[in-house]
Amino acid sequence: MAGKANSIKLFSFNTPQMRAFHMSWVAFFICFFAWFACAPLMPVIKGEFHLSVGQIADINIAAVAITILVRLLVGPLCDRFGPRKTYTGLLALGAIPVLGVAAAQSYESFLLFRLGIGAVGASFVITQYHTSVMFSPRVVGTANAASAGWGNSGGGVAQALMPLLMGAVIMAGVSETMGWRVALVVPGIAMLVTAVAYWKLTQDCPEGNFKELRAAGVPFESNNKGGWSSFVQACGNYRAWLLFVTYGACFGIELFIHNTAAVYYVDHFGLSLKAAGMAAGSFGLLALFARALGGWLSDKAAARGDLNSRVNLLFILMIGEGLGLLWFSHTTSVALAITAMLAFGLCTHMACGATYALVPFVSRKALGGVAGIVGAGGNVGAVLAGFLMKGTGDVRQTLFILGGAVLVSAVCAIGVRFKSAALDNAAAAAA
Repeated sequence: MAGKANSIKLFSFNTPQMRAFHMSWVAFFICFFAWFACAPLMPVIKGEFHLSVGQIADINIAAVAITILVRLLVGPLCDRFGPRKTYTGLLALGAIPVLGVAAAQSYESFLLFRLGIGAVGASFVITQYHTSVMFSPRVVGTANAASAGWGNSGGGVAQALMPLLMGAVIMAGVSETMGWRVALVVPGIAMLVTAVAYWKLTQDCPEGNFKELRAAGVPFESNNKGGWSSFVQACGNYRAWLLFVTYGACFGIELFIHNTAAVYYVDHFGLSLKAAGMAAGSFGLLALFARALGGWLSDKAAARGDLNSRVNLLFILMIGEGLGLLWFSHTTSVALAITAMLAFGLCTHMACGATYALVPFVSRKALGGVAGIVGAGGNVGAVLAGFLMKGTGDVRQTLFILGGAVLVSAVCAIGVRFKSAALDNAAAAAA
């Protein structure tokens, strides 16, 4: 464990570990802002392209579908090329469809660029990989959850900020049709700037960059020369697939709410675009502390008990999420709807943090593969939720069914339980 940080010095930027921590959550924030920048503007885009409910569902599915494949790829790519190169490449290439969606002239072109934007959602896996190789088991749950939570809040900020940004552009004398397009250029430019900063300010692991370390013959923990071997090894671990399901039931729900909340509040409660954006944004802003809280509680539970204490916490949070979703699906007033959304949202974000507090312990030799598989599960959950909404044609009915599905999937969390040998190894690593 030499070189890994045993503490999080939040206001420091002087060590490779803390530079990776801060740059990874900033890059993740920018990517998530770009990923969900379209969602709060959908009521306007819907009118311009005359979109049907089915077409909106297809756009929401496209926004998360390709991320499944890219998340499976970037985990092993991190093992092979290092998180620094992988993140820089994702930011630079991902900016292309982000800028392209602003130029869309039809439903078909908008759908195509929306599909491409989904790739930037894979940034989450790289963030979790980078913090996992930089921090020791004593604090890795907190580091993973805090970096993911703060980055994840980019989705909530986009919900609240994009309508205001579009409004400011329109006040400057630009038409509404051009206003949403100009607003969508901002996150694309931010991604390019962040790509340059990530390349210049970070390194792959505490010892240095993977390429130079391999060339010099210097051993390091994540020295897996073949990304494919990492993926194959991870595929053979049943715990990775159980967490794949649990993450689909928490992060998948989070993505679904991000993509539908603004339209839901406009259509069902008659809120204005700005008010709906603020209401939907409050869900995403829970990530500022709730996901970190889930990781921190997981670390504390493990310190007082064992690795299975992390498992028990995840199970409890998923039960709370499922019950909260059932409540949210039956609300009839906007005040109760927001209250219920924040209640189940708290459990949802904490469950996401608790899930990735377990990921570093599933397979140390295939960390990238496991991180990619579990991360892809979140997007599979979102895609399935999108198809469910397309099938039912009703958001409330979809939310009710999803609540029941989350309660059922909580059983998978219990299935992750570790045997005594794994518990002893984890305790030794944390000592």
